[in-house]
Amino acid sequence: MSGQTSYKADLSTYLKRRSFLLSVGLITGGIFLNGCLSKIKSKYNIKGSLNGPNAKAGHILRDKVKLPEATVFRKVKILIVGSGISGLSAARWLQKNGEKDFEVLELENHPGGNSHYGTNKTSSYPVGAHYITVANNDDDLLIDFLKEINVITHFENNIPYYNDYFLTFEPEERLLINGEWQDGLIPDFGVPEEDKHQIKEFLAFVNKLKNTKGNDGKFLFNIPISSSSTDKIYRELDKITFKKYLEEKGYTSKYLLWYLNYACKDDYGQKLDKISAWAGLHYFASRRGNAANAEQNAILTWPEGNGWIMKQLAGKLKEHIKTSTLCYNINLMENGNILATVYNPDTNITENIEAEKIILSSPQFINNRLLKNLQRLIDYSTFSYSPWLIANITINELPQSKGRALCWDNVAYNTASVGYVNSAQQHLKISEDKKVITYYLPLCDFEPTVARLAAYSRNYEQWLDIVIPELEVIHPEITQAIENIDFWVWGHGMIAPTKNFIWSENLEKARAPIENKIFFAHSDLSGISIFEEAFHQGIKAAKQILDGGK
Repeated sequence: MSGQTSYKADLSTYLKRRSFLLSVGLITGGIFLNGCLSKIKSKYNIKGSLNGPNAKAGHILRDKVKLPEATVFRKVKILIVGSGISGLSAARWLQKNGEKDFEVLELENHPGGNSHYGTNKTSSYPVGAHYITVANNDDDLLIDFLKEINVITHFENNIPYYNDYFLTFEPEERLLINGEWQDGLIPDFGVPEEDKHQIKEFLAFVNKLKNTKGNDGKFLFNIPISSSSTDKIYRELDKITFKKYLEEKGYTSKYLLWYLNYACKDDYGQKLDKISAWAGLHYFASRRGNAANAEQNAILTWPEGNGWIMKQLAGKLKEHIKTSTLCYNINLMENGNILATVYNPDTNITENIEAEKIILSSPQFINNRLLKNLQRLIDYSTFSYSPWLIANITINELPQSKGRALCWDNVAYNTASVGYVNSAQQHLKISEDKKVITYYLPLCDFEPTVARLAAYSRNYEQWLDIVIPELEVIHPEITQAIENIDFWVWGHGMIAPTKNFIWSENLEKARAPIENKIFFAHSDLSGISIFEEAFHQGIKAAKQILDGGK
């Protein structure tokens, strides 16, 4: 098919989809041409940018654009595709265990995946994941890593002592509700006593679950997920939605349901009617980490969010990481090795790389394209990825408001977003007026495919028209204090643990290596997109290789 015909078909398909999006109000006005909407002037005179993952490279893989003939052929013992946390964790484990002959490929011009971060004249800031909690005390692998990077400085009575500079500075969290900022995110100010009773009852229930073990001696809910109990009565909760489970338990308080919905949006990018009951309970019942110098489950964060941890991983792997390199295709060779075709869009050079083993730390919607020539009985349609908008907003001051002062995490009751974090919170000079706040908007009001297409269709001015009104509700007159906004769109921001996904046979199959040659490591194989899951998935794949596939 000629390029011209293909372009017309693509444009026709897009216009049909765009017509649908217009009809449901997901985009407004503008004409799509050559990949972007024509600009519509916003009433807000705010400068900034609209960015996201490398669309050009992604389209080459998605559309299987014909590449130039390979001009380079080389060999490497172990090839890792993807330099997100799982890929870097796998590489770290290989290096830690004496393996030197490995390479990490990354299609972006930087490592990190959704632990990417940015920097401007005011501050560094996250454009994705932005915190972890203190580790569960039985998670030896994670605790060893946190010691390695000085997040844990020492132990007192066998309890980890965490670096005080990395524990969230006070004040930590606040919620805007009933016209005032209250301390903490659990609704309390102006909440009726009956609702408070339901909230208290639910929290007591999940706290009991947190410390309960199954018949196999494992915690019912744990991190990593693979170490959770296999008790069928609890795993069956994966087959119903969190919403249905709560209805069956008689939880009806609008304030409690808002809080639980917020939690699902925050960690999973979807509402509680889409998330499985097992995943919903896991959010509250899986973390039980104790620190010698902080409360249980205390938060660890940095101005650049999880980008700081990513830098600690990538720093020791510099000579092994090759950026701006797209893995295009993977095949098994007659000699039993792997042949990976890779392409650099910047240099227009195609290479063929022969590897003895390969770790795909890429998400499954990418693996589906890379492994087209191999027989895998996987239903990729069950992998649902939540789209997100991240806005990093530079402000010269924050308008005064009633109640609790600015915190690290700031959330407003009954708004579309899950609030914003204050990147300046971890600065030593927290009294500075100018700061960057990072606003998180899960795009979960429509099915992910529709929300994703709408997100890709919006231009900078249209995002302003969506974000600014909510900011004005939270902080009246904040617009005049905004100096710059940089938007980042994640079309596939994180895996959503939808009904019947985490403990499904399909996900178990997706984790299985292919002929002891191709191994898999990504947080979507856990069903929950958190740092700890990616970290453990990487180690698991590296161990499988080092242990001969066991």
